[in-house]
Amino acid sequence: MSPRLRSALDRLPAYVAGRPARGASDLAPYKLSSNENPYPPLPGVLEAINAAAADTNRYPDAAATDLKAALAQRLAVPVEHLALGAGSVALLTHLVQVTCDEGDEVLFAWRSFEAYPIAAAVEGAVACRVPLRPDGTHDLDAMAAAVTERTRLVLLCTPNNPTGPVLHRDAVARFLDRVRPDLLVVIDEAYLEFVRDPEAVDGLATYRERPNVAVLRTFSKAYGLAGLRVGYAVAHAPVAAALRRVATPFGVSRVAQAAAVASLAAEPALRERVDALVAERTRVLGVLAAQGYRVPQAEGNFVWLALGARTPEFEAACAEVNLSVRAFGEEGVRVTIGEPEANDRLLTLTPAFVPAAG
Repeated sequence: MSPRLRSALDRLPAYVAGRPARGASDLAPYKLSSNENPYPPLPGVLEAINAAAADTNRYPDAAATDLKAALAQRLAVPVEHLALGAGSVALLTHLVQVTCDEGDEVLFAWRSFEAYPIAAAVEGAVACRVPLRPDGTHDLDAMAAAVTERTRLVLLCTPNNPTGPVLHRDAVARFLDRVRPDLLVVIDEAYLEFVRDPEAVDGLATYRERPNVAVLRTFSKAYGLAGLRVGYAVAHAPVAAALRRVATPFGVSRVAQAAAVASLAAEPALRERVDALVAERTRVLGVLAAQGYRVPQAEGNFVWLALGARTPEFEAACAEVNLSVRAFGEEGVRVTIGEPEANDRLLTLTPAFVPAAG
């Protein structure tokens, strides 16, 4: 007889990670499926990693003193308003833990970051999905109407992963005015550095104005530390303290802490790399538009192709030329903005898959 496990596991959706390119082609492989940064770590980061690795026989600083101090200075927030985790995904789970009892509700747009329903289900909470508008944006009016007495946590993904649009500050302000003040609203800004829309919501500014708002950010994307797993939350003291209380002890490694501190010190190089990726995004969007695609507003380091039933066919075509992309059933494909050579190869395939107008 097997040990009895939680019934919630039967309802747990599986997280589908982006796969590397493994096609039969002899072309150079490019992974455009995980929204990773194609650049190596920023200047000074590898040196910091090597120095920190020499002490891996010791536990890391549980309080992450240096990293929190660097973040507090950079963001102009109190250290007490910071919580760290092994990527923002870990903090997402902690947010559900500190807000939800069995049967409470976590509300978010859908389709959005696929870890949202997983985090809810793991803690026995109910995942409440509110459909996106046809243009890939959040329907904040419908989300506000979907809040119930059991809703404990709202997740706003901006730019939205996988569709790409941002939330605008005025729309978020109206949404916050409509929901009750004891409801925690989290602005998930994993792709913040790539945003160029001047009307985009500023998570930190909103958190400063609203005690029930928290912000999630990560070093995985723009900073290129996806393999080291370090993210952070900015929240008012009661929420941040709760997040630290449930966090896995020593969850952010010594190497990850050192790499994040060094990355914060390399701001000029970061801006240069992000600007280059944004320029590539603009180029790719221009070509796709000329081919006939209607791509949602793209403000992350990825684009969304709503290919419907042809999604699996497109994914297979990419695999044949050693490109990996992230397919979502028969809804569409998210493609990371990668190296120019990878983007060029992608754009040779897309003309054959332009959806019919209408």
